Amino acid sequence: MGFFYAFSVTFLRKNPGKKLEKNKELVKNFYLTAFNEQQARKAVDLYVGDHYRQHNPYAPDGKEAFVNFFEAYFKKKPQAKIEIKRILAEKDLVLVHVHAKENPEDRGRAVMDLFRVSNGKIIEHWDVVQDIPQKSANSNTMF
Repeated sequence: MGFFYAFSVTFLRKNPGKKLEKNKELVKNFYLTAFNEQQARKAVDLYVGDHYRQHNPYAPDGKEAFVNFFEAYFKKKPQAKIEIKRILAEKDLVLVHVHAKENPEDRGRAVMDLFRVSNGKIIEHWDVVQDIPQKSANSNTMF
């Protein structure tokens, strides 16, 4: 096992693009499991590290806080879904740009979530959320 671990670590160091792709895939899988499958507990168990640090001022730190919040949210909003528009990665950070809707008729919100990944697990989170207005000052979309 030591050889394979050393080989994997060496390979990822020499091929940073592979590590970035793995981190993007990890965050994508977390996002789809947590939000489209509405399986917050499963997402946290599979993809989040033991110490989850939260930078949203309205959310407490920790995996249980995430699970408790989203289990309650999905009970109130069972039609809530997200559409990932793009995922970017640099070093140990992964940014996800998302269209989040509470139901099919909802205009929704533009969301940017930034995650720090360490040892194959999400350990830190920042977010910015903006309502999609009925009228825009320009003809561009938010995505």
